[in-house]
Amino acid sequence: MYVLLKTSKGDIVLELDSKNAPETTENFVQYVKDGHYDGTIFHRVIKDFMIQGGGMDAQMKERPTRAPIMNEADNGLKNNKYTIAMARTSDPDSATSQFFINTNDNDFLNFKSQTIQGWGYAVFGKVVSGSEVVDSIEVVPTTRRFPHDDVPVEPVVIEKAEILEDYTPAK
Repeated sequence: MYVLLKTSKGDIVLELDSKNAPETTENFVQYVKDGHYDGTIFHRVIKDFMIQGGGMDAQMKERPTRAPIMNEADNGLKNNKYTIAMARTSDPDSATSQFFINTNDNDFLNFKSQTIQGWGYAVFGKVVSGSEVVDSIEVVPTTRRFPHDDVPVEPVVIEKAEILEDYTPAK
């Protein structure tokens, strides 16, 4: 399954991995179908690490979410460059709507063990088109908007997220 993120910086197409991350993919797709991501921003951007979004609007107001999902980070998928994973708190099973796209190979985010420190972050797909858009977002100037660090000075908006029924990735 493919999802298009139409952003103020350009389009990103994600290929979701429902085989290895079924609950995470289903959760993300339901947020897409609900229009939850439309008008949210990439609110946390750290060069050589990741771009995070899916939870706040341009005024940094958090959107309401459904209940958290189970962490599927033990699915064998790795937090490599251009993969998408679920953001969460220190509780491994706390992911709701926020996600991040890795802009580096972030091995330290991978599953190591079923402990609080070892759970890692669940990868559930990858960027198949628009990596140059991810790269452009990664380097935007950031600031602090209390209590948040690494917030883009100019909002990078996810204008619309939609499921692509008939998408064929370029070879």
